[in-house]
Amino acid sequence: MVNLSGRDNGCYADNRMFHPFLEWKVIDSFGREINYLRISVTDRCNLRCVYCMPSEGVFSLKHEDILTYEEILDFVNIAVSRGISKVRITGGEPLVRKGIVQFVESLRSIEGITDLSMTTNGILLSQYAFELKKAGLMRLNVSCDSVDPVRYKAITRTGDISLFFEGIKAAVSAGFSKIKINTVIEKSPDEVDADGVRKWAEKNGFDIRYITRMDLSSGSFSPVIGGEGGICARCNRLRLTSNGDIKPCLFSDRVFNIRQYGCEKALELALEQKPASGTSSECGTFYGIGG
Repeated sequence: MVNLSGRDNGCYADNRMFHPFLEWKVIDSFGREINYLRISVTDRCNLRCVYCMPSEGVFSLKHEDILTYEEILDFVNIAVSRGISKVRITGGEPLVRKGIVQFVESLRSIEGITDLSMTTNGILLSQYAFELKKAGLMRLNVSCDSVDPVRYKAITRTGDISLFFEGIKAAVSAGFSKIKINTVIEKSPDEVDADGVRKWAEKNGFDIRYITRMDLSSGSFSPVIGGEGGICARCNRLRLTSNGDIKPCLFSDRVFNIRQYGCEKALELALEQKPASGTSSECGTFYGIGG
């Protein structure tokens, strides 16, 4: 049972209409307040990281299977009216989708979103950082697993570390002051690549988060070092994939498609059936679910 609670200003707590002065709180079946939505706007990426994409390549979704920005915004408006206040844009790589700056601007105009961020590999930030800042994006998480040019290319298969550095420089110049660096590790932050990223991040004043490699099918995951993810008892998030599936848990096969159920019903089902903890997932892929 999902508990909808709020400060009553002449509206009932279960009123389904948006009221700008009603502070919604959605408490799931396990007492967790759900206020964080991650949105995957595309399953495509301009890198081919070894831990994310198989060597034989991937099958991209058809254009008509990808949610339009209008569909995403319709869902976000409903989600915000139910208590979502924190939104993160992900991919794939979100900056490869046409119209992303205008989409950010539309999200920023939704009353009730107090934290709007993006996770990106940074390769295209030199082109978009200033526009994203102007559009209202508040924060950036940028993925980087090695600052050594040879290792970076080996991990990403196609990446040029100089483009990453140019993107970071542009983001700083644009005014993004709280940049976080996401670094994937095998087991320990003391690994050579991770340690190199740490030294570079500290030198430049960036925070770093270590994400242990995960396996969806086996259910192998660990808490994020330096972040909040991976702790099931405190999980406050839902995920909207680029094809419209709401995933209440990354390590679960429970999905509720907003085209199939409609936005309100899909959201309600996702909240009601969010599990106590992750187990495993056979229906998701890292490049398509948005992390």
